[in-house]
Amino acid sequence: MQSEKKLNRREFLTWTAVSAVGMVAASCAAPTPETIVKEVPVEKVVKETIVVEKEVAVEKVVKETVVVQKEVAVQKEVVATAVPTKFTEAPMLAKLVAEGKLPPVDERLPVEPCVMVGQEGIGKYGGAIRRCFNGTSDSTGPSKHRDRGLIWFDRNFQMQPRMCKSWAVNADGSEWTFNLRKGLKWSDGHPFTQAALTWWWENDRMNKDIVPSGNPGSNWVSGPKNTPLTMTAPDDYTVIFKFAHPKPLFINAIGRQHPFMPGHYMEQFHMAFTKDKTGLEKKYKDGGFNDWQAYYSNRNTWYYNPDRPDIGGWVAKNALSEELFIMERNPYFWAVDEQGQQLPYLDKVTHRLFSSGDVKNMWVINGEIDFQARHMGFADFTLYKESETKGDYKVFVGTSGSHTALNTNHTTKEPKLREFFQNRDVRIALSLAVDRDVLNDILFDGMATPRQYSPISMSAQFYPKLSNVYIEYDPKKANDLLDQAGYDKKGPDGIRLWKDGSGPISFIIEGTDQTGTISEDAVLVVCKYFADVGIKATYSYAERSLYTQHFNANDIESAWWGGDRSVVPLVAPWIWLGRQTDRPWCNAWTFWYNDPTAPNAEEPPADHFVRKIWDIWDNKLSLEVDAKKQTELFHQILDIWAEELPYPCFLGEQPAPVIVKNGFKGYLPGLPVDDPVGDEHLLNTETYYWENPEAHVA
Repeated sequence: MQSEKKLNRREFLTWTAVSAVGMVAASCAAPTPETIVKEVPVEKVVKETIVVEKEVAVEKVVKETVVVQKEVAVQKEVVATAVPTKFTEAPMLAKLVAEGKLPPVDERLPVEPCVMVGQEGIGKYGGAIRRCFNGTSDSTGPSKHRDRGLIWFDRNFQMQPRMCKSWAVNADGSEWTFNLRKGLKWSDGHPFTQAALTWWWENDRMNKDIVPSGNPGSNWVSGPKNTPLTMTAPDDYTVIFKFAHPKPLFINAIGRQHPFMPGHYMEQFHMAFTKDKTGLEKKYKDGGFNDWQAYYSNRNTWYYNPDRPDIGGWVAKNALSEELFIMERNPYFWAVDEQGQQLPYLDKVTHRLFSSGDVKNMWVINGEIDFQARHMGFADFTLYKESETKGDYKVFVGTSGSHTALNTNHTTKEPKLREFFQNRDVRIALSLAVDRDVLNDILFDGMATPRQYSPISMSAQFYPKLSNVYIEYDPKKANDLLDQAGYDKKGPDGIRLWKDGSGPISFIIEGTDQTGTISEDAVLVVCKYFADVGIKATYSYAERSLYTQHFNANDIESAWWGGDRSVVPLVAPWIWLGRQTDRPWCNAWTFWYNDPTAPNAEEPPADHFVRKIWDIWDNKLSLEVDAKKQTELFHQILDIWAEELPYPCFLGEQPAPVIVKNGFKGYLPGLPVDDPVGDEHLLNTETYYWENPEAHVA
């Protein structure tokens, strides 16, 4: 048997550089979804990015970016895609119509359905795609495939209408009016009107049994006292969200939020509506739930309860707890393509449970995964690449929004370590102590970018001042800073001593990377670099649920978790604000910010920089309606990060492998892979299709 040729390092890097250029070109050439761009004369300065490849002496292909300014007479004028007047449907649905089991497609669609434009033209009906997941805790994978709501991003990260036909906002951003598409329906055929939103608000978010705190969530409140919005509906297809204070960033918050419920179905599980309270109590107890609220929440979760009416392109046919989770097309889905074909094109999307990374990889190389970025770690990239022919797929490389970093907990319960991490010079020293090029080679074969945690280069909020600060490898300066910080005494083993001489400086780095993984290898290398400057750090693996318990109790000294959400940071700025507790750099202060009476809550010092960050966000940026000024204010937060360096980051813009089966259409390579934009599902998932659907029937 002839062995397959393996890529050496030089060939590997050359291939990836060429692929990256190809992906950029593809990204520029693909049609913009839902819009037509028309050029009209105007004077405007734009920047053109030119990618130049050149060989350097270190035997590695690198890319040099040259920015050229020139005058280009182009202005973008957006024209809405025309709505077709005749509609068709998938063969599996046409069969049900012919059998009298389903109304005709014209009666199932809205009066003006949403028109979605695919990335590779008009698609073909039929077939299924196979994906994988690792258990009920991995609901995010299936959800991101179909969880868009009223609005969603286009390829330029601008919000576009989806379930709503349009929206309007008043001058200060305190009142948002959404105009729903007339004739929307739930997957059971029940009308979807304003009642879906007002029922959710009045009977779920405002119900004291379901939300005892009275705070329905940060997206739905405004002002210093977290005042809940008021919701009104002047007619069946108009809903007004009115806030007591300006909320100009509200539009960013609801892309993946579903501020609606099928009240006509959920009433049977709600104690205020059911006519059989004794029966409901028996049901939740028989189901193993402590109260009706927990049972109600379970019945409202689409991937636990396939009977619940839904609104997405595919609906659950069984529960996520099963080995093969099946999603099947929604016959009442509210979108069509340019020719009037009701979407989605695919009949089914399946997620198969894998028990280990080896099992997952076996499926990939055997061609049993059709389209996936989630769980496709870069550690397995070479395996995936070398198995393309066998598995009948291509490996594309997206840019991940994730960063490799050390979350140093400024509020750790150990007093001496708290003082240590709160010292700016210490944090800078830890950053300078690590050779990022070595780490890059270990983790990503040199394909990531040494940088601090910051918006990535394709983000509108990209800020090199923060990205590039303190990223050089300078152990001498690191040692000097630690000496100046008062940690200049060492024990016989070379490890520095606490200021009071009570013993060696040491701390635990906790993470969820298991023994033998490349990520664990990387953190162990970081520990060695720290030891080289006299700091003892030890890595401790924690299973995900245990890690969650630890950060919720503020029992973590430092974490090997890093940071993501760096493509559209104004949508999810929580790590920069210190409010995302699984990236624990100031958790006790975060608990205090959310609720001063909470366990482990502590008020930050009056002069601490985190208060400046909170002030900019809460009292300035979150009230600003002008997008340019929003970015300027966010850069003020990043200025504080560049000055204080809350925690050291090592690598970002990391390569993210995406498995794409040959013949699978509709995925646009070169786009970012990041949580707020749906990972690999940024663009309309309902327009995915097979070139030969008959060969992919599940």
